[in-house]
Amino acid sequence: QVQLVESGGDLVQPGGSLRLSCTASTNIFSIYAFEWHRQARGHQREKVAGIAAFGITDYADAVKGRFTISRDNDKNTVYLQMNNLKPEDTAVYYCHIPIPVNYWGQGTQVTVSS
Repeated sequence: QVQLVESGGDLVQPGGSLRLSCTASTNIFSIYAFEWHRQARGHQREKVAGIAAFGITDYADAVKGRFTISRDNDKNTVYLQMNNLKPEDTAVYYCHIPIPVNYWGQGTQVTVSS
């Protein structure tokens, strides 16, 4: 089993920034791809960013240019830097390992409001 623990969610004003962290309990962290997903109230969960084992990244159109996913293999941690936050970014953000098994963290709440 792999445990994923997210942190960094907070209440911020529109235009603000936040950095989320996801720490994984595994001794083969470097071989896993990681993703960040979010689920807003009344909406289905959606993928916002992904990073492959060797660093290739991808982003949902809604967050391109504002969010950056990165990883530190020495710290078993994946980050999501979120800049220029908008109210529509409000959601619970989840860390996810898609393969070999769908591992999910418990999520961290991000609220963007004035």
